Amino acid sequence: MRAPVVTDQVRLHATKLDAVSDEIDAVNVLKGSAAWDAASEFDKGKNKDDFRQYDDACDRVKAFYAEQHAKQTLAYNVSIREAHSARPKVKMSVWAALELLDQLVDESDPDTSVGQIEHLLQTAEALRRDRKPDWMQLVGLVHDLGKLLVFLGAEGQWDVVGDTFVVGCAFPRAIIYPDTFKLNPDSQDPGLSTECGIYERGCGLDNVLLSWGHDEYIYDVMRRQSSIPKEGLSMLRYHSFYPWHREGAYRYLMGPGDEEQLRAVRVFNAYDLYSKSDAPPDKVALRPYYERLIEKYCPGELEW
Repeated sequence: MRAPVVTDQVRLHATKLDAVSDEIDAVNVLKGSAAWDAASEFDKGKNKDDFRQYDDACDRVKAFYAEQHAKQTLAYNVSIREAHSARPKVKMSVWAALELLDQLVDESDPDTSVGQIEHLLQTAEALRRDRKPDWMQLVGLVHDLGKLLVFLGAEGQWDVVGDTFVVGCAFPRAIIYPDTFKLNPDSQDPGLSTECGIYERGCGLDNVLLSWGHDEYIYDVMRRQSSIPKEGLSMLRYHSFYPWHREGAYRYLMGPGDEEQLRAVRVFNAYDLYSKSDAPPDKVALRPYYERLIEKYCPGELEW
């Protein structure tokens, strides 16, 4: 097969295209970014009641949560963190990780059955349309990359995806399908089934153990290997912690700085949740833009 001939006319068109792209970037700089905590605009015409309808969820979703709630014990969470710390790491760029993750469909999500890279690009593009800072757009792109655990020795999806909750204390009714915790042995342990359990009131959420999964994992990866600011790291660590940031549970465990973390996660949540019904993004067209953000905040190959 003959290689295509690059004519002077093709080169001229390419030069003009680069110039237009540079002009667009310049206009965006002049317009400036919206504050990271400004209210979302992209979702104003959406019916929020269409999302997170767990009462009407399919059997796949209900079975997932029954398994997660039974198996996410305090003992498991201590042991999995030790195993994760000792596990040999895999080196991979962020974009390569995105493409690997696209093989996964999240069994816990009642709102979508698309591959993960589509959801991540939808989230990032919603943030971009609202002119959020570029670091926040990157958070949208990588927030679910912790689901790579499915390919890195996870026992199943129950220890990777789904809403997160605190282990080591009582499971509040604010968690979806709360009755399924009856099969979790911690719910029958007098030392682990009180309101505070092993924690002290006001200890701070950074000092409790959340159920192990993709939030904790991507937070750990980006905390060590990126320059994403504190607000972005809070968005990563707590974006699935719906009993806290949506339902108001666990306030008695909050400490200094947690109100700021709560504000950051609530701002981000609109983009994570309500972008799921957007049109499928063009991965090929968007890749150069997001690879520039990746190179700025977490360049090269990361350890996963």
